[in-house]
Amino acid sequence: MKNRLADTRVFTGIYLGPGVGLIALFVVVPILLTAWVSFHSWNMLTPFATMPYVGLQNYRQIFGDPVFLAALRNTIVYSVASVAIELPLALLIGIFLFNTKARGSHWVRTALFLPYVIPNVAVAIVWGYLYSPIYGPFNIVLSWFHIPAQPWLGSVHEALMSLIILNLWQTVGYYTVIVIAGLTEIPQDYYEAASIDGATKWQATRHITLPLLRRAVTFIVIILTINSLQVFAPVYILTQGGPANSTNVVVYDMYRTAFNFLNMGQASAMVFVLFLVILVLAVVELRLLARAS
Repeated sequence: MKNRLADTRVFTGIYLGPGVGLIALFVVVPILLTAWVSFHSWNMLTPFATMPYVGLQNYRQIFGDPVFLAALRNTIVYSVASVAIELPLALLIGIFLFNTKARGSHWVRTALFLPYVIPNVAVAIVWGYLYSPIYGPFNIVLSWFHIPAQPWLGSVHEALMSLIILNLWQTVGYYTVIVIAGLTEIPQDYYEAASIDGATKWQATRHITLPLLRRAVTFIVIILTINSLQVFAPVYILTQGGPANSTNVVVYDMYRTAFNFLNMGQASAMVFVLFLVILVLAVVELRLLARAS
């Protein structure tokens, strides 16, 4: 028996060793290296080994910088709004498409998913045209209903929401497909039993569908939170953080600090702060979803 256990451990180590090694090399090592650089001052023009140690100075500077604090606030608002809007919408669309038997519904699923595979740069360029305050199609449509033209990305109050709408259009189809995949795993026997007991469709959805979609919902919330906290391409292409830092986010501020101002120490501190924010939010969401179940 002991020999079998020893052999099992050996084979387990052989099979898992390469994967664990790659994870350590490409995930753990960069995280530790970023944390190490965040305690130093480095402009990327001097040798890595000669960068001076400055302790917590980089963290004190970024948390004393109103631009970074605004970027952190915008990032959290963007993430929370994305989750609050996209999750219910993906659930509604997914349940509707799964239950509908209309011909061509599979083409609708494909059409919803297509925006997700389009490169972010291309999507941002097209939506920049759509949002144009002068000749943009959105303002043309608004004029049909006698609604004044909107500045969209040129407004301090509308720019961030405009980016959220862009992200919603591009990614809601992906999360809808995940919802549909979760629905296919629910046995139809549950619905038949509920129908025999006289349950309405709403009651079946509330007491059968939503509880059994817990794993899919958890995955969507975690992935959506991580992706939205790392938003960069639309900000870089469309707004450059403006107007008046209303769309400045942590990743863009990090990029500008590192490559425009050559301050890799502060940029690494921003990276590590964002990493901790993502980690904390992911743990909190997992706890809340587990408790709700």
